[in-house]
Amino acid sequence: MAHYLDHLAGERRSSARTIEAYGRDLGGFLAFMTDHLAQAPDLAALSSLKAAEYRAWMAARRRDGLSARSLARELSAVRGFFRYVQRRWGIDAPGLLVVEGPKLPRSKPKPVSEDAAARLLDEAGQRGGEAWIEARDAALVALLYGCGLRLSEALSLTGADTPLPQSLRITGKGNKTRIVPVLPAVRTAVETYAGLCPFELAKEAPLFRAARGGPLGPRAVQKLMQTLRSRLGLGPSATPHALRHAFATHLLAHGGDLRAIQELLGHASLSTTQVYADIEPARLMAVHAAAHPRARNRDRNRLPRN
Repeated sequence: MAHYLDHLAGERRSSARTIEAYGRDLGGFLAFMTDHLAQAPDLAALSSLKAAEYRAWMAARRRDGLSARSLARELSAVRGFFRYVQRRWGIDAPGLLVVEGPKLPRSKPKPVSEDAAARLLDEAGQRGGEAWIEARDAALVALLYGCGLRLSEALSLTGADTPLPQSLRITGKGNKTRIVPVLPAVRTAVETYAGLCPFELAKEAPLFRAARGGPLGPRAVQKLMQTLRSRLGLGPSATPHALRHAFATHLLAHGGDLRAIQELLGHASLSTTQVYADIEPARLMAVHAAAHPRARNRDRNRLPRN
């Protein structure tokens, strides 16, 4: 297990939080099997586990109150561990191959509307507080909505990123790098904040600062969105991540290509991006009406008469 976690850190370059979660999940699995087998299992014992024993572990985790999504994550950690064991030591786990993961409900993104996004952008910089803090908040909201960044990606920017170029090189989940165009309005918002910020924005230092000069944390941005949605009468789904959803949904609604949106969001799979098509059926109908030859010519839609 220690070798596997080192592999995740060194070769896969997984984040510290991912490694911690995988270690916790694998530790729980091995603790269950130790109790289930009445002894600490070695690799040979693990390779001889039957599908029923994996299912017993999964059933026990559900009885503990674990959600289907969390159980799927734990099962993924176990599968990843055994793939590594098979590659390194040639030890298979045939019982695991026939185990199916829990069925997950497919949740749809909950973007804010175009009107709500515009109001959030205005409200972030007009709350009557310190000028540099309001400029910072307006710049953050502009980045999240205008570039489709994850909150962690926006907060990872440093002084070296200012002034913002016409496109940003962003490293997201799984160390996947993508190029994101930066709108002039976003560049202006960030430059305004950088000009008002009372702290030195050194190249290696975080771009976005808290009130006392330390790095701005994600919790502070979540509290900002809570304040903004309360002032604007928006629902609880108006979160920082909802701005990223809005970025994708509004691009699609205005003619954006799904493949291009996939690249802009940094999704490894197109299926992840396709959820935005599910919430923009009107856009898909418009594309069909504009592109299908039978839809473009009303006369050609008529069936021939015998």
